[in-house]
Amino acid sequence: MNTTFKRQLWLCLCLLATITASAQQISKADLIFLTPEWKGERFDDGRPKVPDALLKRMKLVTLEEAWAVLRNENYKYQYADGWVTINPDSVLVGRALTATFMPGRPDIHRVLDKKGHEKDGRIKSQNSWPVDMLVKGDVYVVDQFGAHVDGPTIGDNLGNSIFTKSGNGIVYDGAIRDINGLKEIGGFTSFFRTYHPSHHLNNPDGALNTTLVGINQPTRIGMATVMPGDVVLGRDGGVLFIPPHLAEQVVKVSEIVRLRDMFGHQRLREQKYTAGQIDTRWSDEIEKDFSQWLNEHIDELPVPKEQIQELLKTRTW
Repeated sequence: MNTTFKRQLWLCLCLLATITASAQQISKADLIFLTPEWKGERFDDGRPKVPDALLKRMKLVTLEEAWAVLRNENYKYQYADGWVTINPDSVLVGRALTATFMPGRPDIHRVLDKKGHEKDGRIKSQNSWPVDMLVKGDVYVVDQFGAHVDGPTIGDNLGNSIFTKSGNGIVYDGAIRDINGLKEIGGFTSFFRTYHPSHHLNNPDGALNTTLVGINQPTRIGMATVMPGDVVLGRDGGVLFIPPHLAEQVVKVSEIVRLRDMFGHQRLREQKYTAGQIDTRWSDEIEKDFSQWLNEHIDELPVPKEQIQELLKTRTW
């Protein structure tokens, strides 16, 4: 038995043990193990807790800026598109709380249901279990295997609960229902695959469409790998899942790009420099002018003053 196969077998056994031990939810130890590069605060269950202040700054980051940072760090599979949206002109930012559904299978569904009800004290249906765990600043990220007819687990009732608990919307790889009711929830900025008026059925002794197999487990959304605690950035029809340890870098790079663009555009309108001078590596003269411009406009710019001061400390022009 070769080393690669042994490791794959070990990982499968670990995941199976996790599901058996905690009814779909990953253990704190395993979640910390799988997110070793995050050195900041965590929730009680081990999920990385990117600070609220950083999430607020993330709302001005473009997909292009974030994607470039992730690509440069060799994170190639963090983007998913092809969505239908609610509030398409708004920006969705928050920490991922993940759920993974699979096509309904009675034997698995029964044992998970039993454990959830008897040992974990969960009295509702499985589709509400992850929702009950949401807190402010979370985004509910769901792999619903693209289910369409008889697939929706989210309608306006669950949508209102999600928004009340998280203050956010969803990234949902499947169909939703009650779309008119969901649109009435003002800040429910959401990304989903399709709409269908049907709903999922979860009776293991009758009609069973879906089974919840993972809560806060690694999951897949389109061609993106998503970890619990990833920062979700949804805007302009696409969604990026940013590893928590890269969130601050993404924000800082975005802010620098934003400031340089503002300065460059202003100087072009003033005809102080040519497009060729701005589009290429800046000369020492332009860099010096940029530093002076930052100082002069520090209270007017769309970047926190303390961040501009930190940037100026690192500049030699």
